[in-house]
Amino acid sequence: MARILGISAFYHDSAAAVIEDGKILAAAQEERFTRIKHDHSFPVHACRFCLDFSGFDMDELDAVVFYDKPFLKFERLLETYYNFAPRGLVSFITSIPPWLKEKLFLKKLIRDELRQVHPYHPDKLRLLFPEHHLSHAASAFYPSPFRESAIITMDGVGEWATASVCHGKDNGITILRELDFPHSLGLLYSAFAYFLGFRVNSGEYKLMGLAPYGIPGSGRVQQYAGKIKTELVCIYDDGSLWLNQFYFNYATGLSMIREKRWEKLFGMTRRKPGEDFTQEQCDLALAIQQVTEEIVLKVSREAKKLTGSANVCLAGGVALNCVANGKLLKEHVFNNMFIQPAAGDAGGSVGAALAANYLFFGQSRHADEQHVVMQHTFLGPPCEDRDIEKVARKFNAVYRHIDNFEELASEVAALLDKGKVIGWVQGRMEFGPRALGNRSILGDARNPDMQKRLNLKIKFRESFRPFAPSVLEEDMNAYFDTGTPSPYMLLVADVRPEWRNEIPSDYYELPMREKLYVNRSALPAITHVDFSARIHSVNHDANPRYRMLLEKFRERTGCGIVVNTSFNVRGEPIVCTPLDAYRCFMRTDMDYLVMNNYIFDKAEQPDSDAHDIRETDFVLD
Repeated sequence: MARILGISAFYHDSAAAVIEDGKILAAAQEERFTRIKHDHSFPVHACRFCLDFSGFDMDELDAVVFYDKPFLKFERLLETYYNFAPRGLVSFITSIPPWLKEKLFLKKLIRDELRQVHPYHPDKLRLLFPEHHLSHAASAFYPSPFRESAIITMDGVGEWATASVCHGKDNGITILRELDFPHSLGLLYSAFAYFLGFRVNSGEYKLMGLAPYGIPGSGRVQQYAGKIKTELVCIYDDGSLWLNQFYFNYATGLSMIREKRWEKLFGMTRRKPGEDFTQEQCDLALAIQQVTEEIVLKVSREAKKLTGSANVCLAGGVALNCVANGKLLKEHVFNNMFIQPAAGDAGGSVGAALAANYLFFGQSRHADEQHVVMQHTFLGPPCEDRDIEKVARKFNAVYRHIDNFEELASEVAALLDKGKVIGWVQGRMEFGPRALGNRSILGDARNPDMQKRLNLKIKFRESFRPFAPSVLEEDMNAYFDTGTPSPYMLLVADVRPEWRNEIPSDYYELPMREKLYVNRSALPAITHVDFSARIHSVNHDANPRYRMLLEKFRERTGCGIVVNTSFNVRGEPIVCTPLDAYRCFMRTDMDYLVMNNYIFDKAEQPDSDAHDIRETDFVLD
């Protein structure tokens, strides 16, 4: 029985996870504690939580596992600069000193940081370093219900690899193919995010949400896609690719792309953050999304050919592209699919720990529907009643406590039916980028004003971005064109035609804002402009309290669907504690805050002069 602490850090989305005998006991991102979105620093707070929650001391761990190999990454940097010389001198001068000062001595740095977590005896600490994409592969395969499976990992870059195809069987993982830097689907997609005015390693999901505003089948989308595939990237039949470094700057520069060359290629200037979108920019977003889907499908078919498996597991940042995931599902390349909910670098902490458990310590593995390692993502800190009451005392907050949760769920369902927006905090926080019913903001999906209100008055974010539905699993097929559960909000499917409204004949030629506010379906708040939805299906076992709320809403309205968006405002991480939740609640136009069995009515709360509550400076993300 191995007790292992896994760590990811120093790039983005630092996190920690602790496992025992292959079971994930706790996992959390550092950003949730520091309140710095995508925090890349060593996850001191996350490590401390994981150990405190599990009850382990540092000396009781069999290993601490870091999610990649820093020396291989340093080798890649040096070789890249050598191959591109004399280009990259400024980047070399900028990046190499920190490596020489800190990251080359990562073992010492980790040991020093761990002393801030818990005291320990240095001679008892075993440090392990699996490769980056092996950590990703392990994060997807070992928590899956499959005894054997193809494994696909795709992201920006690890040490050298930017993508891999592996075969998992029992407790082993065999790497079959790898694609190496600087050729990367993740970096290609990030380059378009940058060109369209979003932050790299943060705004890629916005690019995915923007793409449906492109006009499908239009000559311009086809023209852009053609230029991408002839000038920027060469795509091979097996899904491998070659990026034309004439247009890119990430390998040796301080930015993603060579802007003037991109502007000449696509006939448009780079969008500045905050600017309105043109139709040309929307069409370009759709073009790169379509190219991405083409590559994902080719890689998947190659993985099927190499492994012969009926199953596939996905991880790496590209696996968060739920539109591509939905297309892969519809193509039936594989019979079964499992996607690591924390598919990005945060999930590398889980993967590193699991890789050590099975590959280093040789633990046996039991994989079937009864022995699923990751049955849910509620692996973070719990919401405790005593902390709720502490917050109420701190701010003289007014609340009601309802002992019977079924009564509470019925009351909240009635509030949702009346058009109220609810902050919903229950139990343990989710691990990964999606709020799945424990740190969520909820609204009525049938309300035609809900999307606009949530975007502009609650989340303080761009109006074009869609919201996801939480739906009772047994009702999912009645509303959406899919036969596969989506418990982690990682699949997109179309709203069924019978729920759609007739749209104007010139719908796809309408300006962006007009298209957004066309009443497209009976569920307008969760129906994107292309009639798609990013689905969160809720079954009987994973989240009983959230499940009961949806059931009560269905009893009242006949509809087992609510809008579910993460409990945070623009530029901030998802809330972790009751204090985080109350502060966010008071800074927005949310109507009610429900934490465990406590209800806070905004109208009854005292006015507060506390600056940290009434801040209005929301950071661009």
